[in-house]
Amino acid sequence: MDAYQYAKKEWIVSPTARRVYRTCAIASLTVYASMAALALKGPLPGLKQLLFLGVLATVINTFGMEVFLFRFDDSAAWRQVFWFVLMLFVPLGPALYCFRVYCRSTAKPKV
Repeated sequence: MDAYQYAKKEWIVSPTARRVYRTCAIASLTVYASMAALALKGPLPGLKQLLFLGVLATVINTFGMEVFLFRFDDSAAWRQVFWFVLMLFVPLGPALYCFRVYCRSTAKPKV
């Protein structure tokens, strides 16, 4: 069985999931600022925690966007390949995919 089949549709396209992935996409972009601040200021406890939350948000967002891309995205094949390659540039790629494709999709969970 494909590993992407273990994720239920409600985990990916429900209104709650959409809010979670949108929030994680925003939070994942804090990784850049956190790493720059750590490089400049050193290992401060608050910055380490912010970096940890950014990395956790990146993992959640990347997982959700990959599952959506492979199971629910019905766009042209060349677009899917483009987004797959762009999502290799974590955390920016999955966040862009979330805002440009996932948030605009019309996929609905079964009722």
